[in-house]
Amino acid sequence: MFIAILTYKKPLEEVDRFLQAHRDYLAEHYAAGDFIASGPQAPRVGGVILIKAESRAVVDSIIEQDPFNINGVADYRIVEFTPTMFVESSLSDILK
Repeated sequence: MFIAILTYKKPLEEVDRFLQAHRDYLAEHYAAGDFIASGPQAPRVGGVILIKAESRAVVDSIIEQDPFNINGVADYRIVEFTPTMFVESSLSDILK
């Protein structure tokens, strides 16, 4: 399991130019089962993506496809972790 922590390196006006393409990218990877959760940081200085992947190499190849990465909008910090405790219910139930 991996967490991608995005930090914007461009003004929000520039980030917003690529926001729809980024959301399309997210939707594609949710459909493929790669992403578990994502959203903006508060305050809006970047974002976070929870990723299910077999290796860091897979994560790197996924991040390479992000329009924010392609267009130099964000830097990425990738954290690998092994979940040892978790809630049995679905994330959508937790967020209600």
